[in-house]
Amino acid sequence: MRQRTWTVVVPVKRLGVAKSRLRGALPAVPHEELALALAADTVAAVRACPAVAGVVVVTRDARVAAAVRAARVRVVPDAPDAGLNAAFRLGAAVAAGGGGWVAGLTADLPALRPAELTAALHAIAAGPPGVRRFVADAPGSGTVLLAAPAGVPLDPRFGVGSAVAHEAGGALPLAGDWPTLRRDVDTAADLAAAARLGLGPHTAALTAARAG
Repeated sequence: MRQRTWTVVVPVKRLGVAKSRLRGALPAVPHEELALALAADTVAAVRACPAVAGVVVVTRDARVAAAVRAARVRVVPDAPDAGLNAAFRLGAAVAAGGGGWVAGLTADLPALRPAELTAALHAIAAGPPGVRRFVADAPGSGTVLLAAPAGVPLDPRFGVGSAVAHEAGGALPLAGDWPTLRRDVDTAADLAAAARLGLGPHTAALTAARAG
């Protein structure tokens, strides 16, 4: 299979409003710290993926920008501040300048393993040409990853019922046993499930501090 070059777009909301359903999941930990840890672990895993040439983080939050710049990613200010899909479109427009494949990834995958992301991206690249693909979350109703080949708009439709929305828009679902890629975190139960898979260092440190 011919090697693909990927740019991954990761939008991150302002920490004060991010992951609202997760608020209080770690009572001893400030909510903004947890939201930042989720994003930092997600970005670190993407940076460690050998199939990924570049990462674009779209955010208006100065703390997020500072944290991910340390991981050698490109930060794009979320100037429209018009929600997740607008941020994905902005990041995809920036990423498209590289001429390769573009993937949009949610920022709440603290258990993500680079090997699983690599496997998913390789499966996408080996699929039908010129077609967008997506990976549904663990419950099957949401989307964690949406990918488009060069020259094809990403057309993000993230939100409630996004798996159905992406398929209705012409994207093909991608099957694969990638539990850490599919395990996004919206609730305390999701965080516990991610912990059983093995959290990244930033989120793990917060859960350990709570346990202590």
